[in-house]
Amino acid sequence: MDLRTAIRDIPDFPKPGILFKDITPIMQDPEAYKSSIAQLRQLITGVEVDAFAAIESRGFIFGGPLGLDMDKSVILLRKQGKLPAETYDVTYDLEYGQATLEVHRDAITPGMKVMIVDDLLATGGTAAASAELVQRAGGVVSGFLFLVELEFLGGKGKLEAAGPVFSLVKFA
Repeated sequence: MDLRTAIRDIPDFPKPGILFKDITPIMQDPEAYKSSIAQLRQLITGVEVDAFAAIESRGFIFGGPLGLDMDKSVILLRKQGKLPAETYDVTYDLEYGQATLEVHRDAITPGMKVMIVDDLLATGGTAAASAELVQRAGGVVSGFLFLVELEFLGGKGKLEAAGPVFSLVKFA
């Protein structure tokens, strides 16, 4: 299934001049959603993965089903203050301001091979912070997995030193 046709463009969202790539039609169509999970799994064939670290919140949409499908753990990387137990955290810069991601201290064991999952790769800042968080917790980044990559924003270049980058649908 060509998922590119299911991704719709929303002009001027979240602000004027931005062309937003909306993936919600994929989840509204069970066949497209199943196909996206199958195609993402195919992208990482041969890569050693012990767990999927899903970035809040849209990474959960793909990380959860992949973990179930591949019989792997799913680790939640959440915004500050959302996890109840002891955490590691990393603060990183956004276009305007900063954000903090956290992971439970007991979610990643030393040497665990972790695939970081999110819906979309843009500038790579959140994914790079996620890699730092996985490594701080003792894990090894086995790669980054995205449904969509906006190649023109150059995020892949920011991530490649930490692990291979896999993207299903690319927009040049």
